Amino acid sequence: MLRKEDARIRRKVRIRKKISGTYERPRLVVFRSNLHIYAQIIDDTSGTTLVSASTLSLQKNKEKAGCNKEGAMLVGKEIARLAKEKSIAQVVFDRNGYIYHGRIKAVADGAREAGLEF
Repeated sequence: MLRKEDARIRRKVRIRKKISGTYERPRLVVFRSNLHIYAQIIDDTSGTTLVSASTLSLQKNKEKAGCNKEGAMLVGKEIARLAKEKSIAQVVFDRNGYIYHGRIKAVADGAREAGLEF
């Protein structure tokens, strides 16, 4: 019997077969833990992380960001702000095997609201 995490990893592998980030359109990947939400923009051709943001980094900057929808929305806005600084306008969204709902959707909505195109 599959554990919940194993099922997510299977979905992640299936998704990653189809999604790849390029220099022109990098991949925005989201990871969700019990305490924090992490987002990275990755160029898969060179294998480099271009931009990253998380509730943990927001807390270091003295912003109040918990592991809830509001915190996820802040992470989305922060990743979009950092991406604009690096002149990244379009990304491919990688939900990392998670259901597109709740905190994952909030990250995407925050990034769209701040100007990133999916």
